[in-house]
Amino acid sequence: MVAPLRSDNAVISVVIPSYNRKNFLRKALESVLDQTLQAHEILVVDDGSNDHTITDLSSDFPTVTWLRQENAGVSAARNHGIRKASGEWIALLDSDDQWHKEKLEAQLRLLSTEPNSRACHTEEKWIRNQNQVNPPNYLDKSPRQLFKRSLRHCLICSSSCILHRSLFDEIGLFDESLPVCEDYDFWLRLLLHTSIKWVDQPLTLKFGGHADQLSTTHWGMDRYRIQAMEKVLASEKISEEQTQWVLETLVQKCQVLEQGFAKRNKLNEARLYSNKRREFEKGLKPLQPTGLP
Repeated sequence: MVAPLRSDNAVISVVIPSYNRKNFLRKALESVLDQTLQAHEILVVDDGSNDHTITDLSSDFPTVTWLRQENAGVSAARNHGIRKASGEWIALLDSDDQWHKEKLEAQLRLLSTEPNSRACHTEEKWIRNQNQVNPPNYLDKSPRQLFKRSLRHCLICSSSCILHRSLFDEIGLFDESLPVCEDYDFWLRLLLHTSIKWVDQPLTLKFGGHADQLSTTHWGMDRYRIQAMEKVLASEKISEEQTQWVLETLVQKCQVLEQGFAKRNKLNEARLYSNKRREFEKGLKPLQPTGLP
């Protein structure tokens, strides 16, 4: 049970990992400091940047706690910030994203009406090359079958989320062994464990299209989604219905990788995912007859 929540008693820590993004980071920090509901602390974790992030920005943002580590990836940086945070609630923000000024206030208002809720995300506004674009319909973030739909696509955006810190004790932190899809992995584990509330307003601003985005630098990201789903299958919390959803998605993603590796003449990798696909197919239950002609 989470203690009753009011906007005037919430202790919020904002955690922002950053690597060579000082120009984006400035805008992100300004959006946090502009919130109608102020956070208790803001932690920036510099993941071994060489663009003088801390030197150039720290004097302009004296209230921010600046942490630095050797380059270890976004998950390690985010986890470092979460461990150092003192707040009961952790709000995540990527260094290239921003918040609408009422983002935290709207989330705390919703959470205060649901005393047992420990997670909340918002709708997003997408900006590409300085123009607003509409997210595709398949990225619908509503609660409708959110776990099942999240198997195919990562539907929850880290920058939109605020989480009670007890959740990290229960499901763990972000998986530092994954070079990409660490968010996909974390949100599947969270959705298996608890529900997440949704503010249906575009209060998170997602800026995309820049060359250093991880999603544009890794081919075959389904490899890491498969790893994440294999972990989910091993969870004690997964239901039989959820198991079937996961297996169906695993079969589909293995088939895509099998074909992709074969086209690239990487036959050992193609064989690996062919074998995995066959193993997952063994766990699928046959479709039940519908009684329809």
